[in-house]
Amino acid sequence: MNSINKWPKHSILAFAILATWIKTVIVYQTSFDMKIENGMQYFILWINPISFLLIAYGLSLFFKKSTARNRYILITSLILSIVLYGNVAFYRFYNDFITLPVLFQTSNFGDLGTSALAIINVWDIFYFIDVIFIALLLKFAPKLNEQLTIRKDIRHAYFVLAAAILLLNLGLAETERPQLLTRSFDRELLVKNIGTYNYHLYDVYIQSKSSAQRALADGSELVEVNNYVRANQAEPNAEMFGKYEGRNLIVVSLESLQNFVINNDMNGQEVTPFLNSLTKDKDTYYFNNFYHQTGLGKTSDSEFIVENSLFGLGRGAVFFTHGGNTYNSMAERLGENGYFTNVMHPNNKSFWNRDMIYQSLNIQKYYDVNSYEVGEGEAVNWGMKDIPFFQQSVQHMTEMPQPFYSRMITLTNHYPFYLDPEDIMIDEYTSNSGTLNRYFQTVRYMDEAIKVFFEDLKEKGLYDNSIIVMYGDHYGISENHNKAMAMYLDKEAITPYDSALLQSVPLFIHVPGSNDGQVMEEVSGQIDLRPTILHLLGIDTSKDMQLGADLFSEDHEDVVIFRDGRVITDKVVYASDACYDRATGEQIDIAVCEPVIESATTELGYSDAIINGDLLRFYDSATGNLIQNSMK
Repeated sequence: MNSINKWPKHSILAFAILATWIKTVIVYQTSFDMKIENGMQYFILWINPISFLLIAYGLSLFFKKSTARNRYILITSLILSIVLYGNVAFYRFYNDFITLPVLFQTSNFGDLGTSALAIINVWDIFYFIDVIFIALLLKFAPKLNEQLTIRKDIRHAYFVLAAAILLLNLGLAETERPQLLTRSFDRELLVKNIGTYNYHLYDVYIQSKSSAQRALADGSELVEVNNYVRANQAEPNAEMFGKYEGRNLIVVSLESLQNFVINNDMNGQEVTPFLNSLTKDKDTYYFNNFYHQTGLGKTSDSEFIVENSLFGLGRGAVFFTHGGNTYNSMAERLGENGYFTNVMHPNNKSFWNRDMIYQSLNIQKYYDVNSYEVGEGEAVNWGMKDIPFFQQSVQHMTEMPQPFYSRMITLTNHYPFYLDPEDIMIDEYTSNSGTLNRYFQTVRYMDEAIKVFFEDLKEKGLYDNSIIVMYGDHYGISENHNKAMAMYLDKEAITPYDSALLQSVPLFIHVPGSNDGQVMEEVSGQIDLRPTILHLLGIDTSKDMQLGADLFSEDHEDVVIFRDGRVITDKVVYASDACYDRATGEQIDIAVCEPVIESATTELGYSDAIINGDLLRFYDSATGNLIQNSMK
């Protein structure tokens, strides 16, 4: 009977910990593209799951009955496998790790459709291999179901060991990356250092902190932000300010369109012939050094950034997490100046919580899928095809009061980039990535749709008195397809420097009859669109709480900050904790990038403070004054 007090050599507990640990480490190295630079980082990656697994499975030691203990171990194994696989599936699509706010975006799940099917494959059952083995062992190894008693001192030593490993992990991680836990926006860095499971616990803590932040916020927190915004404000270009006052404004979000296809071909076939012509058009300002700045919210993030000139959040979509906040959107400012403001997007009104947040953004009308007739063969991927969408949208515009502001969101060029045969205008590319291969075809279709759109605007008499702004909303080809991208771009490999530059998306500001179009070289991003557009229309933004700068202003700085902390300027690129010379791509001393890193951290922090604390409820945008002690 003495052996009953001893830990069995081959207990189900030990097996579960070992199996899940080995599986997790294998998944780290096969399913996630995390940059490991030295032996210490490898060691941290190997040990970071252990402390959590020891604690999570170790709670079974408090169960007295073997059946309850073993059931707990099996259920824990299943839950951890679901968490790990959820991150794998999410990573395949977003090249990122899932967050708590994303899990609450359940209203989007029903629209995932073909995207989800493209992500999942039959071999994914192996992500649950440890669960299967544990279940088989419990069924066919009777000794594992024998009663087991653990003395309190042994149990105590067990959890002390788990705590010691956790502290070792955190200590090594902090040595490797100082102030690690202040970088909640860099999920890869967190997972690489503290592990997937500990990262999710930290995520819960950050989400709870964020929720409390609004409840405890007051207007005094906006003082520092306001001082920063005023000190860094860019004066409008006197020649451009109000130059196109009173025109209709049409802003088109070009789904997943990256700049590398513009003025480029695929196997000798022109990918974007119409957009290419606009880059040389006398009425078009084409920005060839413009970048998306979205995070996990993707298209919704781009909407948020353009409307508010604030960054999205690093852990989820603002449209979901803070949809009820007070904002001072571009739509609100245009509405105050006599514009009929609307969004046109043939999708369910609740997708990305648009029906709710559009009220917070003071958008007067939302033309959702119910505003369109989606005929047979007129839908693909995530919804209505772009050509019929544009055609019906122009008809809606003819019925609007003028001037109007219409923001349009396209759909066809959306992952997984499928087209009906009758819509295919160029061949598929040939690489190891079906995603990239199909991408060129859906981009070509989008280009044709924009051509049709311009023709319809002219035919309906709306073209001449409008400004048409078109921009790529986010990347279409993630870093999971770097091998194929390297092949297309004729590179040996895609480096972090290359990946950062590939986040460039096209921006076109087309002004019919202006005759002063040109290619603009400014390093810029989506956060700059709000002040740029409003100034062209003669609307003063000097009292607005915005972080972007007018692209035509002489004070505009050549810098773009990414939501994940990367930075691009006209001189350097900061990516993956390394500094690169912008011109050559050669890695240089990190000290050269430190000023822009500090600036990026400051701006991201201020933006997060505004959103998490709902601080604009304490701000009078008409006067530029703070509303102290207000509970607006």
